[in-house]
Amino acid sequence: MIKEEYIPIEIKLDGLSLKGNLSIPENAIGMVIFSHGSGSSRLSPRNNYVAKVLNEKGLATLLFDLLTEDEDRIYENRFNIDLITMRLIDVTQWVQNQKESKEFVIGYFGASTGAASALRAAAFYKNDIGAVVSRGGRPDLIMQELNKVTAPTLLIVGGWDHQVIQLNEKAYSELKCPRKLEVVPEASHLFEESGKLQQVADMAAEWFNKWLQ
Repeated sequence: MIKEEYIPIEIKLDGLSLKGNLSIPENAIGMVIFSHGSGSSRLSPRNNYVAKVLNEKGLATLLFDLLTEDEDRIYENRFNIDLITMRLIDVTQWVQNQKESKEFVIGYFGASTGAASALRAAAFYKNDIGAVVSRGGRPDLIMQELNKVTAPTLLIVGGWDHQVIQLNEKAYSELKCPRKLEVVPEASHLFEESGKLQQVADMAAEWFNKWLQ
């Protein structure tokens, strides 16, 4: 795995504090905020791997805990798309107000259920979000809102993840923005097979570099 290099930060929102990992490479062209899946955190090894590849391709990244420790103890919160989306919207506003990141065009990288919150937040922000990438995501969880997403959206699914492929195909047909569906051959839901997560990271980097300029 790639070694992570980031600055640990505290994101202060109304009455709560969230831990995050921020990485801003020199001459970065945009900022990618990660929205992880249920039960995951800023320490997700898969998302950290993808973030490092994005850093090497000239993109700043922010991974953060969508829930506080107290919130995470309530299992249902991990699947509360409304709560997680509001948290992502608030953190996006925080990023837009920070001196070191306010000039960046922002993109979202959503994994699993986190893809639904990323797309819902993108629908909320409209043209303020430059691009969205979903890895093994569940965009179908917000099917009725997908036509409001304006940010160019890349859906990446593993070739062996048959049910999620079908759900992504349905979601793809609802999206009205520039969009692409990539199926990675011989890959499962978590892209754990050799070299498959690298393919995901490379596809994501290419998409963000195209649209966050």
